[in-house]
Amino acid sequence: MVGRNIAVTVIVGLALGLIVLKYALGPWTRIQIVGLCLLLVSFVLWTVARFQLGNSLAVSAQAKQLVTRGLYSKIRNPIYVFASCAIAGLILALGRPVWLMVFVALIPLQIWRARKEFHVLRRKVWG
Repeated sequence: MVGRNIAVTVIVGLALGLIVLKYALGPWTRIQIVGLCLLLVSFVLWTVARFQLGNSLAVSAQAKQLVTRGLYSKIRNPIYVFASCAIAGLILALGRPVWLMVFVALIPLQIWRARKEFHVLRRKVWG
C-alpha cells in the first residue's frame, strides 16, 4: 500500500506541476501566487492524510478501520478537505478565478461522498 501511495503522490504531483507550468497565465499576479501556495500546502497535507489513512484508503466507501490519529484527530475528512483546497489553489494559480464557480458546484458531491463513507463506517464501528 505504501508503494501505491508513493506512486499516486508522484503522479498527481507531476501532473499538477505540468498543468501549472503549461496553462498558468503570465505574468504571475498576487492571486496566482496565493493560489500556488494554497495548492502546494494542500497537496502536502493531502499526501500526509493519504499516508495516515494507511490500509483504510479505498476508492469506494469501505469500512476497514476507523482512523483517529494525525490529521484525522482534527478533521473528519482531511483527504476531501485538502483535495478541495488544492483544486481551488490550482484554479487560482492558473489565473482563472471564474472557474471557482464550477468548483463550488462540486462541493455538494464531496459532502455526499463524505456522508456515504460516514454511514458505512458507523455501521461497522457502532453496529
